[in-house]
Amino acid sequence: MADEKITLLGAWISPFGIRVRIALALKGIEYEYKEENLSDKSSLLLQMNPVKKQIPVLIHNGKPVCESLVIVQYIDEVWNQESPLLPSDPYQRAQARFWADFVDKKVYSLGTQLSSSTGEAARKELLDCFKLLEGELGQKPYFGGETLGFVDVALIPFYAWFSAFEHCGNFLMVEECPRLVAWAHKCLEKESVSKALPDLNKAFDFLMVYLKKQKAN
Repeated sequence: MADEKITLLGAWISPFGIRVRIALALKGIEYEYKEENLSDKSSLLLQMNPVKKQIPVLIHNGKPVCESLVIVQYIDEVWNQESPLLPSDPYQRAQARFWADFVDKKVYSLGTQLSSSTGEAARKELLDCFKLLEGELGQKPYFGGETLGFVDVALIPFYAWFSAFEHCGNFLMVEECPRLVAWAHKCLEKESVSKALPDLNKAFDFLMVYLKKQKAN
C-alpha cells in the first residue's frame, strides 16, 4: 500500500477531526494533513464535501469519505490487519456504534449550550450523559475492553474540551465522573492519543472565545 495517497482535511480544535487522526495513528497509517480555516473554507474541502462542506474529510486515492465516525469505520475496515477498533461480534459491534452515536448526538451539542440561556438544563443533561457513559465503561480500562476501541476514539477528543465545560458549567469532572477522568488519563498514555490532542491550555483559551460566540448566537 506504499503507493496510496491519503489526505486528511481537519481543524486542530475539532474533536471530530481528532478522532480520525487517532484512528490513523493507531493503524500506523502515514498521511498528509491539511489544516482548514473554517471561516474561509478551501476549494478542496468544498469540492470533496459539497453536501455538508464540513471537516473532517479523508481523501483516499482521490476519493472522499466524510463524517468522522464513518471515516473511523472506513479506516478500520480498509486497514483491518492492525489494531481493530470495532469488535468482531455483531452484537458488541452494534453496541459500540450505539454509544459512539450517543457521544455524537449529545456531548458537543450540550457542551456548546453551557454558556447559553439554557445552560443550567444543558449542564444537568451533559453530566447525566457523562454518568451514563461512565456506567457503560464500568470497571473496564477502555470502552473497548482491554484495548482502546471505537467508543474510546469517539469520546477521548472531548477531553481537550473538559476544562471549558467545567468552567462554563461550574463543575469538576473529577468530582462528578472520576472513573471517566481516570479512563481519559489511561487513553492519554497512548502516544496515538496524546499526540493527536491539542495543547490543553491553548484549547481552553480558544474554547472560551468560541463558547462565548455560541452564547451570542
